Amino acid sequence: MIRLKNEKQIDGIRESCKALSAMFRELVPLVKPGVETIELDRWVQNWIKKIGGRPAFLGYGPKSSPFPGSICISINDEVIHGIPSKRKVANGDLVSLDCGINLGGYISDRSVTAEVGNVSVDAHTLNQVARECLYRGIRAAKAGDRLLQIARAIQSHALSYGYGVVHQFCGHGVGLAVHEDPQVPNYPHGPNPKMTGGMVLAIEPMINLGAGDVDILDDKWTVVTSDRKLSSHWEHTIAIFPDHTEILTED
Repeated sequence: MIRLKNEKQIDGIRESCKALSAMFRELVPLVKPGVETIELDRWVQNWIKKIGGRPAFLGYGPKSSPFPGSICISINDEVIHGIPSKRKVANGDLVSLDCGINLGGYISDRSVTAEVGNVSVDAHTLNQVARECLYRGIRAAKAGDRLLQIARAIQSHALSYGYGVVHQFCGHGVGLAVHEDPQVPNYPHGPNPKMTGGMVLAIEPMINLGAGDVDILDDKWTVVTSDRKLSSHWEHTIAIFPDHTEILTED
């Protein structure tokens, strides 16, 4: 069932999203050659703790293999859910930073893909187009329209550049839990409900330089491109109102 939020709940989600945006403003400049991804994870955990929140992703998932980090850090051919480790970021990397904050029970969710140092032309163009896909999807999110208009906007822009769109993972409702209904695919597929005032969605295109196919590594979390070509991932949490749509995690 689609979970619609009331004004009090949206205000709480908005505050969580503002905090997440503030965190990203400080985090992205730290993503430099030589930094270990586990260092970034510790920084994120400490930042969130200082504001009285909790990392929304830490411990998320099945009891047999909960996510062990406070942030997902996925590099180059890693699409999403990369686990922080002693791996060092290198010049030329594309680094996806995907994080959520639980602030008083209200959840925010955002992803930025950072370009580290001197990236290739292919990497830069892919990253810019993936970001454009995000904003095209957001512009298609309007009360009274159908959900799959978001998917059509994202897919058509990615395909115009010959890029692959990941099908196996998608955006989602968010705000009172990390993942809520409805699913928000990046290609036209599945249920197509009308978007309604009070919906809070995480729109997150995952766009690949090659094909859209992906694999999951043995750690049961890290998703990589099947052809091991580059991927870019961008995400915003948005709220849909009867007369406008608000990007809650915008800087």
